[in-house]
Amino acid sequence: MRGAAVAVAVAAVLGACSAEMVDPVSTPPATTTRVPTTSVQSTTVPPAGTTSARSAHAASRDLIAAADAGDLAAVRVALADGADVRATDGEGATALVRAAYGNHLDVAAALVAAGADVNHKDRTTQSAYLIATAEVGDDPRLLELTLAHGADVNAKDRFDGTTLIRAADRGYLRIVDRVIRAGVDLDHVNSLGWTALLEAVILGKGDQAHQRVVARLVEAGVDR
Repeated sequence: MRGAAVAVAVAAVLGACSAEMVDPVSTPPATTTRVPTTSVQSTTVPPAGTTSARSAHAASRDLIAAADAGDLAAVRVALADGADVRATDGEGATALVRAAYGNHLDVAAALVAAGADVNHKDRTTQSAYLIATAEVGDDPRLLELTLAHGADVNAKDRFDGTTLIRAADRGYLRIVDRVIRAGVDLDHVNSLGWTALLEAVILGKGDQAHQRVVARLVEAGVDR
């Protein structure tokens, strides 16, 4: 009996050991262990030979668009990325010309500080200086900026007209006064045969604004 009991006990122990060795839960196979991977590393590390900076061409394109929209922050980003302030769009306009059309003074100032040419003309023969005298109302701030940075006082538009003729036609007294003081030609005749005085009298509206312009022109000594 004693020998039989020992045999039963040994069999039980061996059976338990056998069951433990094959239990897939308590002892997982070594081949099921995996090292997790991360996609962040593969997407944040640029391939060899590439750069995160935009091309100068793209930056210049963005500069013109930002200037047109009056977006000073975007203008500064484009300049920092190497944009060329001399670059032009399909109409021959630089970023400064686009900023001038919108009278975006802070943008225009940033572009001039970066070396933009206030005398560059687009395909309609408009420069930032010329635009400042006729396209932004009787507001001399943009005009002052262009004069302070080398504007050609006697620059001509597509009708061979001076800034004085353009401003007189529109009745812009403050602009007229400023370009007179800057030394503009008082009696230049454009390709249409008009002087600043003729434009103010004949082509003007005869309102008080144009009457004041006529008075200022006569005071300055134009040929009546």
